[in-house]
Amino acid sequence: MATIQQSFSWGGFAQHVEANKLIRAAAEIGLRGVELVPQEYWQRIKDHGLSIISVDGHRSIQEGLNRREHHARIEQEIYAKLALAEQWGIRNLIVFSGNRAGLDDETGAQITAEGLRRVAKAAEDAGVTLVMELLNSKVNHQDYQCDHVAWGVEVCRLVDSPAVRLLYDIYHMQIMEGDIIRTIRENHAYFAHYHTAGNPGRHEIDESQELYYPPIIHAIQETGYMGYIGHEFSPLGDPLASLKYAFDLCQI
Repeated sequence: MATIQQSFSWGGFAQHVEANKLIRAAAEIGLRGVELVPQEYWQRIKDHGLSIISVDGHRSIQEGLNRREHHARIEQEIYAKLALAEQWGIRNLIVFSGNRAGLDDETGAQITAEGLRRVAKAAEDAGVTLVMELLNSKVNHQDYQCDHVAWGVEVCRLVDSPAVRLLYDIYHMQIMEGDIIRTIRENHAYFAHYHTAGNPGRHEIDESQELYYPPIIHAIQETGYMGYIGHEFSPLGDPLASLKYAFDLCQI
């Protein structure tokens, strides 16, 4: 069975723990990477044997790829991030559909795919994956367009590039669709990265919330996935204890 590597998202933990202490603790826990971390910490992370797994490919979740007027800006931002990704060994750039703002889903998918086709070849050449994040539009990101797996998969099909895939955020998709394990089994070819968090609340992945992660991790392993699962929750308890608990729970 495939070995799952684990990472964590910087923001939810760095607001509670001093940066050097957090980096050291993550390495001691056994985590292999850090996500969405400011560039000022990249060298320190590397010095502790950790990898930088993902960073944002462009600014603005709301003003994203589903509007042609944003394509030129996003293209240049992604090119700049691809150069950094090659230099630092970053495997994923996270990209965003943007909000609907009245745009129908079919047209939004076509325009989003157009924008991604502009940069797909450059991502392929850099060995970097552009992962469009699936977010919920019910609680956290009202009106966001890439809020269902079927829509994201259609964009990937339209682009038709191995460098364009989805970030399957389990917390967000539990809110929007549920049926997590079946969805992973049926769509894993389009999922290049995963995020965890507890629901409701986006906190610890412990017994206080409705998702039970061990069988979810097993389902991911069974697909042959060899990438990372990133913990992207905001801890309510001790941040480092919560991070270790999440690591141990998913270290199957």
